[in-house]
Amino acid sequence: MKQFMDENFLLGTETARRLYHEVAEGLPILDYHCHLSPREIWEDRRFANLTELWLGGDHYKWRLMRAMGVEERYITGDAPAREKFQKWAETLALAVGSPLYHWSHLELRRCFGYGGLLNGETAQEVWDLCNAALARPDFSARGLIRSAGGEALCTTDDPADSLEWHEKLAGSDFEVKVLPAFRPDLALSPERPDYPDYLRRLGQAAGMEIDSYEALGAALLKRVDFFHDHGCRISDHGMDAVPYAPATELNLRILFEKRLRGEALRSDELAQFKTGLLLLLGRAYAARGWVMQLHYGVIRNNSWRLFRALGPDCGLDSIGDRGSVARLAAFLNALDETDELPKTILYSLDPNDNAAIETVMGCFQGGGVRGKLQHGSAWWFNDHRDGMRAQLRSLAAEGMLATFVGMLTDSRSFLSYARHDYFRRVLCELLGEWVERGEFPDDQATLRSIVEGVCCRNAEAYFGL
Repeated sequence: MKQFMDENFLLGTETARRLYHEVAEGLPILDYHCHLSPREIWEDRRFANLTELWLGGDHYKWRLMRAMGVEERYITGDAPAREKFQKWAETLALAVGSPLYHWSHLELRRCFGYGGLLNGETAQEVWDLCNAALARPDFSARGLIRSAGGEALCTTDDPADSLEWHEKLAGSDFEVKVLPAFRPDLALSPERPDYPDYLRRLGQAAGMEIDSYEALGAALLKRVDFFHDHGCRISDHGMDAVPYAPATELNLRILFEKRLRGEALRSDELAQFKTGLLLLLGRAYAARGWVMQLHYGVIRNNSWRLFRALGPDCGLDSIGDRGSVARLAAFLNALDETDELPKTILYSLDPNDNAAIETVMGCFQGGGVRGKLQHGSAWWFNDHRDGMRAQLRSLAAEGMLATFVGMLTDSRSFLSYARHDYFRRVLCELLGEWVERGEFPDDQATLRSIVEGVCCRNAEAYFGL
Protein backbone atom coordinates (compact mmCIF):
# COMPACT_ATOMS: atom_id res chain seq x y z
CA MET A 1 0.00 0.00 0.00
CA LYS A 2 1.34 3.42 -0.95
CA GLN A 3 1.60 6.13 1.66
CA PHE A 4 -1.04 8.83 1.41
CA MET A 5 0.20 11.88 -0.50
CA ASP A 6 3.92 11.29 -0.08
CA GLU A 7 6.50 13.16 -2.16
CA ASN A 8 5.60 10.96 -5.15
CA PHE A 9 1.86 11.59 -4.95
CA LEU A 10 0.29 10.78 -8.36
CA LEU A 11 3.74 10.00 -9.80
CA GLY A 12 3.30 6.31 -10.55
CA THR A 13 6.30 5.77 -12.83
CA GLU A 14 10.00 6.45 -12.62
CA THR A 15 9.76 8.78 -15.60
CA ALA A 16 6.98 10.78 -13.95
CA ARG A 17 8.97 11.10 -10.74
CA ARG A 18 12.05 12.25 -12.61
CA LEU A 19 10.16 14.84 -14.68
CA TYR A 20 8.38 16.25 -11.65
CA HIS A 21 11.25 16.39 -9.16
CA GLU A 22 13.97 17.39 -11.61
CA VAL A 23 11.98 19.76 -13.80
CA ALA A 24 8.44 20.76 -12.85
CA GLU A 25 8.63 21.09 -9.08
CA GLY A 26 10.90 24.11 -8.91
CA LEU A 27 9.57 26.14 -11.84
CA PRO A 28 8.05 29.57 -11.15
CA ILE A 29 4.30 30.19 -11.39
CA LEU A 30 2.65 32.55 -13.86
CA ASP A 31 -0.98 32.69 -12.75
CA TYR A 32 -2.56 34.43 -15.72
CA HIS A 33 -6.16 34.22 -14.49
CA CYS A 34 -7.20 34.61 -10.88
CA HIS A 35 -9.69 36.54 -8.78
CA LEU A 36 -7.34 37.79 -6.08
CA SER A 37 -7.93 41.33 -4.87
CA PRO A 38 -5.21 43.77 -6.00
CA ARG A 39 -6.11 45.93 -3.02
CA GLU A 40 -5.42 43.05 -0.63
CA ILE A 41 -2.08 42.43 -2.34
CA TRP A 42 -1.15 46.11 -2.13
CA GLU A 43 -2.18 46.35 1.53
CA ASP A 44 -0.41 43.03 2.15
CA ARG A 45 -3.47 41.76 3.94
CA ARG A 46 -3.08 39.69 7.05
CA PHE A 47 -5.62 37.06 8.05
CA ALA A 48 -7.09 36.78 11.51
CA ASN A 49 -7.48 33.01 11.34
CA LEU A 50 -7.58 30.02 9.01
CA THR A 51 -11.33 30.32 8.39
CA GLU A 52 -10.92 33.84 7.08
CA LEU A 53 -8.11 32.76 4.77
CA TRP A 54 -9.40 29.35 3.72
CA LEU A 55 -13.20 29.37 3.79
CA GLY A 56 -14.11 32.96 3.04
CA GLY A 57 -15.35 33.18 -0.55
CA ASP A 58 -14.54 29.54 -1.42
CA HIS A 59 -17.71 28.23 -3.03
CA TYR A 60 -16.00 24.91 -3.80
CA LYS A 61 -15.93 24.18 -0.07
CA TRP A 62 -19.38 25.65 0.50
CA ARG A 63 -20.99 23.26 -1.99
CA LEU A 64 -19.40 20.27 -0.26
CA MET A 65 -20.55 21.45 3.16
CA ARG A 66 -24.12 21.91 1.93
CA ALA A 67 -24.04 18.37 0.51
CA MET A 68 -23.13 17.16 4.01
CA GLY A 69 -26.17 18.89 5.47
CA VAL A 70 -24.21 21.63 7.22
CA GLU A 71 -26.44 24.56 8.16
CA GLU A 72 -25.85 27.72 6.12
CA ARG A 73 -24.85 29.73 9.20
CA TYR A 74 -21.68 27.61 9.35
CA ILE A 75 -21.00 28.19 5.65
CA THR A 76 -21.77 31.79 4.70
CA GLY A 77 -23.51 32.86 7.90
CA ASP A 78 -22.53 34.37 11.24
CA ALA A 79 -21.30 31.29 13.11
CA PRO A 80 -17.97 31.74 14.95
CA ALA A 81 -14.88 31.15 12.81
CA ARG A 82 -13.70 28.17 14.87
CA GLU A 83 -17.08 26.45 14.51
CA LYS A 84 -17.12 27.03 10.75
CA PHE A 85 -13.68 25.44 10.52
CA GLN A 86 -14.82 22.46 12.56
CA LYS A 87 -17.69 21.84 10.16
CA TRP A 88 -15.30 22.03 7.21
CA ALA A 89 -12.86 19.60 8.84
CA GLU A 90 -15.65 17.11 9.47
CA THR A 91 -16.85 17.49 5.88
CA LEU A 92 -13.40 17.09 4.35
CA ALA A 93 -12.74 13.87 6.26
CA LEU A 94 -15.44 12.12 4.20
CA ALA A 95 -14.67 13.74 0.81
CA VAL A 96 -13.18 10.64 -0.78
CA GLY A 97 -12.44 11.14 -4.47
CA SER A 98 -12.86 14.90 -4.30
CA PRO A 99 -10.07 17.19 -5.57
CA LEU A 100 -10.75 19.29 -2.50
CA TYR A 101 -9.35 16.48 -0.37
CA HIS A 102 -6.11 16.64 -2.29
CA TRP A 103 -5.96 20.42 -2.65
CA SER A 104 -6.65 20.99 1.02
CA HIS A 105 -3.94 18.63 2.20
CA LEU A 106 -1.48 19.97 -0.39
CA GLU A 107 -2.13 23.48 0.91
CA LEU A 108 -1.66 22.40 4.52
CA ARG A 109 1.61 20.67 3.65
CA ARG A 110 3.08 23.23 1.27
CA CYS A 111 2.02 26.38 3.12
CA PHE A 112 1.97 25.29 6.76
CA GLY A 113 4.14 22.18 6.90
CA TYR A 114 1.34 20.05 8.31
CA GLY A 115 1.76 16.44 7.22
CA GLY A 116 -1.21 14.89 9.01
CA LEU A 117 -4.84 14.48 8.05
CA LEU A 118 -7.49 17.10 8.64
CA ASN A 119 -10.69 15.75 10.21
CA GLY A 120 -12.96 16.45 13.12
CA GLU A 121 -10.48 15.05 15.66
CA THR A 122 -7.44 16.95 14.34
CA ALA A 123 -9.26 20.23 13.66
CA GLN A 124 -8.00 21.90 16.85
CA GLU A 125 -4.41 20.84 16.17
CA VAL A 126 -4.56 22.23 12.62
CA TRP A 127 -6.34 25.38 13.80
CA ASP A 128 -3.65 26.13 16.37
CA LEU A 129 -0.75 25.35 14.02
CA CYS A 130 -2.05 27.41 11.11
CA ASN A 131 -3.18 30.36 13.19
CA ALA A 132 0.24 30.52 14.83
CA ALA A 133 1.79 30.61 11.35
CA LEU A 134 -0.61 33.33 10.20
CA ALA A 135 0.64 35.52 13.05
CA ARG A 136 4.13 35.50 11.53
CA PRO A 137 5.20 38.39 9.26
CA ASP A 138 5.80 36.15 6.24
CA PHE A 139 2.23 34.79 6.20
CA SER A 140 0.67 37.90 4.69
CA ALA A 141 -0.94 38.09 1.24
CA ARG A 142 2.36 38.97 -0.42
CA GLY A 143 4.25 36.45 1.63
CA LEU A 144 1.96 33.63 0.56
CA ILE A 145 2.34 34.56 -3.12
CA ARG A 146 6.10 34.85 -2.73
CA SER A 147 6.51 31.53 -0.91
CA ALA A 148 4.48 29.72 -3.59
CA GLY A 149 6.98 30.74 -6.26
CA GLY A 150 4.80 33.35 -7.94
CA GLU A 151 6.45 35.14 -10.85
CA ALA A 152 3.44 37.07 -12.17
CA LEU A 153 -0.32 37.08 -11.75
CA CYS A 154 -3.26 38.70 -13.50
CA THR A 155 -6.31 39.77 -11.55
CA THR A 156 -9.81 40.19 -13.01
CA ASP A 157 -10.90 43.81 -13.39
CA ASP A 158 -13.94 45.64 -14.70
CA PRO A 159 -13.40 48.31 -17.40
CA ALA A 160 -14.72 50.96 -15.00
CA ASP A 161 -12.09 50.10 -12.38
CA SER A 162 -9.62 52.88 -11.58
CA LEU A 163 -6.71 50.38 -11.33
CA GLU A 164 -5.58 52.40 -8.32
CA TRP A 165 -4.14 49.38 -6.55
CA HIS A 166 -2.32 48.17 -9.66
CA GLU A 167 -0.71 51.60 -9.99
CA LYS A 168 0.50 51.39 -6.41
CA LEU A 169 1.78 47.85 -6.84
CA ALA A 170 3.65 48.83 -10.01
CA GLY A 171 5.53 51.45 -8.01
CA SER A 172 6.18 49.19 -5.03
CA ASP A 173 9.07 46.90 -4.16
CA PHE A 174 6.93 43.74 -4.47
CA GLU A 175 8.93 41.52 -6.80
CA VAL A 176 5.97 39.57 -8.17
CA LYS A 177 4.37 41.25 -11.17
CA VAL A 178 0.66 41.97 -10.57
CA LEU A 179 -1.22 43.04 -13.69
CA PRO A 180 -4.86 43.70 -14.52
CA ALA A 181 -6.99 41.66 -16.92
CA PHE A 182 -9.86 43.35 -18.76
CA ARG A 183 -13.23 41.70 -17.90
CA PRO A 184 -16.09 43.62 -19.62
CA ASP A 185 -18.93 41.22 -18.76
CA LEU A 186 -21.15 43.94 -17.28
CA ALA A 187 -20.82 46.11 -20.39
CA LEU A 188 -22.00 43.16 -22.48
CA SER A 189 -25.00 42.39 -20.26
CA PRO A 190 -27.91 44.67 -21.21
CA GLU A 191 -30.28 42.07 -19.71
CA ARG A 192 -29.23 43.16 -16.21
CA PRO A 193 -31.73 45.48 -14.51
CA ASP A 194 -28.89 47.76 -13.34
CA TYR A 195 -27.41 48.15 -16.85
CA PRO A 196 -28.14 51.91 -17.13
CA ASP A 197 -26.43 52.46 -13.78
CA TYR A 198 -23.41 50.54 -15.00
CA LEU A 199 -23.24 52.63 -18.19
CA ARG A 200 -23.10 55.79 -16.06
CA ARG A 201 -20.24 54.34 -14.02
CA LEU A 202 -18.37 53.25 -17.16
CA GLY A 203 -18.95 56.67 -18.71
CA GLN A 204 -17.51 58.40 -15.66
CA ALA A 205 -14.41 56.21 -15.84
CA ALA A 206 -14.01 56.98 -19.56
CA GLY A 207 -14.72 60.69 -19.09
CA MET A 208 -17.72 60.76 -21.42
CA GLU A 209 -21.45 60.29 -21.55
CA ILE A 210 -22.64 56.95 -22.93
CA ASP A 211 -25.82 57.93 -24.70
CA SER A 212 -25.50 55.85 -27.86
CA TYR A 213 -24.17 52.55 -29.09
CA GLU A 214 -21.24 54.36 -30.71
CA ALA A 215 -20.45 56.06 -27.41
CA LEU A 216 -20.49 52.72 -25.61
CA GLY A 217 -17.97 51.31 -28.08
CA ALA A 218 -15.79 54.40 -27.80
CA ALA A 219 -15.86 54.25 -24.00
CA LEU A 220 -14.82 50.60 -23.99
CA LEU A 221 -11.94 51.31 -26.37
CA LYS A 222 -10.78 54.19 -24.17
CA ARG A 223 -10.73 51.83 -21.22
CA VAL A 224 -8.86 49.20 -23.25
CA ASP A 225 -6.15 51.81 -23.87
CA PHE A 226 -6.17 52.80 -20.20
CA PHE A 227 -5.69 49.16 -19.17
CA HIS A 228 -2.98 48.73 -21.83
CA ASP A 229 -1.06 51.67 -20.35
CA HIS A 230 -1.22 49.87 -17.00
CA GLY A 231 0.40 46.71 -18.36
CA CYS A 232 -2.74 44.76 -19.24
CA ARG A 233 -2.27 42.30 -22.09
CA ILE A 234 -5.15 39.91 -21.36
CA SER A 235 -8.92 40.17 -21.61
CA ASP A 236 -11.46 37.73 -20.23
CA HIS A 237 -15.12 37.13 -21.01
CA GLY A 238 -17.50 34.96 -19.03
CA MET A 239 -20.72 33.95 -20.81
CA ASP A 240 -23.34 31.26 -21.12
CA ALA A 241 -22.26 30.61 -24.71
CA VAL A 242 -20.17 32.37 -27.35
CA PRO A 243 -22.68 34.39 -29.39
CA TYR A 244 -22.70 34.93 -33.11
CA ALA A 245 -25.62 36.89 -34.51
CA PRO A 246 -24.20 39.67 -36.70
CA ALA A 247 -26.20 42.87 -37.08
CA THR A 248 -25.76 46.20 -38.85
CA GLU A 249 -24.56 49.28 -36.98
CA LEU A 250 -28.04 50.74 -37.45
CA ASN A 251 -29.65 47.70 -35.79
CA LEU A 252 -27.19 47.86 -32.90
CA ARG A 253 -27.99 51.54 -32.47
CA ILE A 254 -31.71 50.76 -32.34
CA LEU A 255 -31.17 47.97 -29.77
CA PHE A 256 -29.15 50.28 -27.53
CA GLU A 257 -31.85 52.96 -27.68
CA LYS A 258 -34.52 50.36 -26.95
CA ARG A 259 -32.65 49.24 -23.82
CA LEU A 260 -32.14 52.82 -22.62
CA ARG A 261 -35.90 53.37 -22.89
CA GLY A 262 -36.24 50.62 -20.30
CA GLU A 263 -37.45 47.94 -22.68
CA ALA A 264 -36.09 44.39 -22.41
CA LEU A 265 -34.27 42.93 -25.39
CA ARG A 266 -35.45 39.63 -26.83
CA SER A 267 -33.02 36.69 -26.82
CA ASP A 268 -32.16 37.19 -30.51
CA GLU A 269 -31.59 40.90 -29.89
CA LEU A 270 -29.33 40.16 -26.92
CA ALA A 271 -27.28 37.86 -29.12
CA GLN A 272 -26.89 40.61 -31.72
CA PHE A 273 -25.91 43.19 -29.12
CA LYS A 274 -23.33 40.95 -27.48
CA THR A 275 -21.92 39.83 -30.84
CA GLY A 276 -21.42 43.41 -31.97
CA LEU A 277 -19.51 44.42 -28.86
CA LEU A 278 -17.51 41.21 -28.73
CA LEU A 279 -16.37 41.66 -32.33
CA LEU A 280 -15.44 45.28 -31.63
CA LEU A 281 -13.38 44.26 -28.63
CA GLY A 282 -11.80 41.27 -30.37
CA ARG A 283 -10.45 43.57 -33.08
CA ALA A 284 -9.16 45.97 -30.44
CA TYR A 285 -7.35 43.14 -28.65
CA ALA A 286 -5.73 41.98 -31.89
CA ALA A 287 -4.52 45.50 -32.69
CA ARG A 288 -2.82 45.75 -29.30
CA GLY A 289 -1.38 42.25 -29.18
CA TRP A 290 -3.64 41.12 -26.33
CA VAL A 291 -4.84 37.63 -25.54
CA MET A 292 -8.63 37.08 -25.50
CA GLN A 293 -10.03 34.51 -23.06
CA LEU A 294 -13.54 33.13 -23.59
CA HIS A 295 -15.10 31.25 -20.67
CA TYR A 296 -18.46 29.70 -21.52
CA GLY A 297 -20.78 26.76 -20.88
CA VAL A 298 -22.12 27.95 -17.50
CA ILE A 299 -25.61 28.15 -16.05
CA ARG A 300 -25.55 30.75 -13.29
CA ASN A 301 -27.53 30.99 -10.06
CA ASN A 302 -29.63 27.87 -10.51
CA SER A 303 -31.21 28.06 -7.05
CA TRP A 304 -33.15 31.30 -7.04
CA ARG A 305 -34.02 30.83 -3.38
CA LEU A 306 -30.37 30.74 -2.33
CA PHE A 307 -29.41 33.41 -4.85
CA ARG A 308 -31.93 35.82 -3.32
CA ALA A 309 -30.47 35.09 0.10
CA LEU A 310 -26.76 34.94 -0.71
CA GLY A 311 -26.14 36.68 -4.03
CA PRO A 312 -23.79 35.59 -6.86
CA ASP A 313 -20.62 33.47 -6.64
CA CYS A 314 -21.90 31.42 -3.71
CA GLY A 315 -21.79 27.96 -5.28
CA LEU A 316 -25.07 28.07 -7.22
CA ASP A 317 -23.68 27.62 -10.75
CA SER A 318 -23.43 24.49 -12.89
CA ILE A 319 -22.21 23.09 -16.19
CA GLY A 320 -24.44 24.27 -19.03
CA ASP A 321 -25.34 22.69 -22.34
CA ARG A 322 -26.13 25.84 -24.32
CA GLY A 323 -22.85 26.03 -26.23
CA SER A 324 -22.75 25.90 -30.02
CA VAL A 325 -19.66 24.83 -31.91
CA ALA A 326 -21.09 26.40 -35.07
CA ARG A 327 -21.49 29.81 -33.39
CA LEU A 328 -18.01 29.60 -31.88
CA ALA A 329 -16.46 28.80 -35.25
CA ALA A 330 -18.44 31.56 -36.96
CA PHE A 331 -17.38 34.13 -34.36
CA LEU A 332 -13.70 33.23 -34.71
CA ASN A 333 -14.04 33.26 -38.48
CA ALA A 334 -15.58 36.74 -38.48
CA LEU A 335 -12.41 38.08 -36.84
CA ASP A 336 -10.09 35.87 -38.88
CA GLU A 337 -11.65 37.02 -42.18
CA THR A 338 -10.05 40.44 -41.76
CA ASP A 339 -6.92 39.08 -40.05
CA GLU A 340 -8.08 40.54 -36.73
CA LEU A 341 -8.34 37.37 -34.66
CA PRO A 342 -6.27 37.86 -31.49
CA LYS A 343 -4.50 35.11 -29.63
CA THR A 344 -7.41 33.33 -27.98
CA ILE A 345 -7.92 30.85 -25.15
CA LEU A 346 -11.14 28.83 -25.15
CA TYR A 347 -12.63 27.32 -22.00
CA SER A 348 -15.87 25.37 -21.94
CA LEU A 349 -17.24 24.20 -18.63
CA ASP A 350 -18.73 21.22 -20.45
CA PRO A 351 -16.01 18.55 -20.81
CA ASN A 352 -17.93 17.09 -23.75
CA ASP A 353 -16.69 20.11 -25.72
CA ASN A 354 -13.01 19.15 -25.48
CA ALA A 355 -12.58 17.59 -28.93
CA ALA A 356 -14.80 20.22 -30.56
CA ILE A 357 -12.66 23.01 -29.13
CA GLU A 358 -9.47 21.43 -30.42
CA THR A 359 -10.82 20.82 -33.90
CA VAL A 360 -12.19 24.37 -34.19
CA MET A 361 -8.90 25.78 -32.88
CA GLY A 362 -6.96 23.89 -35.51
CA CYS A 363 -8.78 25.78 -38.26
CA PHE A 364 -7.42 29.14 -37.08
CA GLN A 365 -3.85 28.37 -36.05
CA GLY A 366 -0.95 29.82 -38.00
CA GLY A 367 0.36 33.24 -38.89
CA GLY A 368 3.71 32.38 -37.37
CA VAL A 369 2.24 32.41 -33.84
CA ARG A 370 3.08 29.38 -31.72
CA GLY A 371 -0.16 28.04 -30.28
CA LYS A 372 -2.17 31.11 -31.31
CA LEU A 373 -5.40 29.44 -30.22
CA GLN A 374 -5.36 27.57 -26.94
CA HIS A 375 -7.65 25.11 -25.21
CA GLY A 376 -7.67 26.49 -21.70
CA SER A 377 -6.83 24.28 -18.75
CA ALA A 378 -9.55 22.07 -17.25
CA TRP A 379 -11.77 24.68 -15.68
CA TRP A 380 -13.84 24.92 -12.49
CA PHE A 381 -15.83 21.69 -12.18
CA ASN A 382 -13.18 19.95 -14.32
CA ASP A 383 -9.98 20.96 -12.53
CA HIS A 384 -9.52 17.59 -10.87
CA ARG A 385 -7.22 14.74 -11.90
CA ASP A 386 -9.67 13.11 -14.32
CA GLY A 387 -10.67 16.42 -15.86
CA MET A 388 -7.08 17.55 -16.28
CA ARG A 389 -6.05 14.26 -17.84
CA ALA A 390 -9.03 14.39 -20.22
CA GLN A 391 -8.13 17.93 -21.33
CA LEU A 392 -4.44 17.07 -21.74
CA ARG A 393 -5.15 13.87 -23.65
CA SER A 394 -7.64 15.59 -25.93
CA LEU A 395 -5.26 18.46 -26.62
CA ALA A 396 -2.44 16.03 -27.38
CA ALA A 397 -4.64 13.95 -29.68
CA GLU A 398 -6.27 16.77 -31.65
CA GLY A 399 -3.88 19.69 -31.16
CA MET A 400 -0.36 20.37 -29.87
CA LEU A 401 0.21 19.71 -26.18
CA ALA A 402 3.78 21.05 -26.31
CA THR A 403 2.50 24.61 -26.99
CA PHE A 404 -0.05 24.60 -24.13
CA VAL A 405 0.10 27.61 -21.77
CA GLY A 406 -0.78 25.45 -18.77
CA MET A 407 -2.48 25.92 -15.44
CA LEU A 408 -4.16 28.84 -13.69
CA THR A 409 -5.83 29.06 -10.29
CA ASP A 410 -9.07 30.93 -11.18
CA SER A 411 -9.25 31.43 -7.43
CA ARG A 412 -9.91 34.03 -4.75
CA SER A 413 -7.66 32.27 -2.24
CA PHE A 414 -4.02 33.07 -1.55
CA LEU A 415 -3.44 29.39 -0.80
CA SER A 416 -4.59 28.13 -4.19
CA TYR A 417 -1.15 28.00 -5.78
CA ALA A 418 -1.03 24.40 -4.63
CA ARG A 419 -3.29 23.74 -7.63
CA HIS A 420 -0.32 24.43 -9.89
CA ASP A 421 1.60 21.71 -8.07
CA TYR A 422 -1.37 19.34 -8.46
CA PHE A 423 -1.52 20.09 -12.20
CA ARG A 424 2.22 19.57 -12.63
CA ARG A 425 2.00 16.17 -10.99
CA VAL A 426 -0.87 15.19 -13.30
CA LEU A 427 1.08 16.37 -16.36
CA CYS A 428 4.20 14.42 -15.37
CA GLU A 429 2.07 11.39 -14.51
CA LEU A 430 0.56 11.35 -18.00
CA LEU A 431 3.84 11.92 -19.81
CA GLY A 432 5.49 9.24 -17.72
CA GLU A 433 2.80 6.72 -18.65
CA TRP A 434 3.24 7.43 -22.35
CA VAL A 435 7.00 7.01 -22.13
CA GLU A 436 6.96 3.82 -20.07
CA ARG A 437 4.37 2.22 -22.34
CA GLY A 438 6.63 2.92 -25.31
CA GLU A 439 4.25 5.49 -26.80
CA PHE A 440 6.84 8.30 -26.68
CA PRO A 441 10.64 8.01 -26.56
CA ASP A 442 12.58 8.50 -23.35
CA ASP A 443 14.27 11.58 -24.80
CA GLN A 444 15.16 13.61 -21.74
CA ALA A 445 15.89 16.87 -23.53
CA THR A 446 12.57 16.81 -25.39
CA LEU A 447 10.57 15.77 -22.32
CA ARG A 448 12.22 18.47 -20.25
CA SER A 449 11.39 21.06 -22.89
CA ILE A 450 7.74 19.98 -22.96
CA VAL A 451 7.37 20.06 -19.16
CA GLU A 452 9.09 23.42 -18.79
CA GLY A 453 6.99 24.83 -21.60
CA VAL A 454 3.63 23.67 -20.30
CA CYS A 455 4.39 24.59 -16.69
CA CYS A 456 5.52 28.17 -17.33
CA ARG A 457 7.74 28.99 -20.35
CA ASN A 458 4.94 28.84 -22.94
CA ALA A 459 2.83 31.23 -20.87
CA GLU A 460 5.74 33.63 -20.43
CA ALA A 461 6.18 33.83 -24.21
CA TYR A 462 2.47 33.78 -25.08
CA PHE A 463 1.39 36.59 -22.78
CA GLY A 464 4.58 38.62 -23.01
CA LEU A 465 4.35 39.62 -19.36
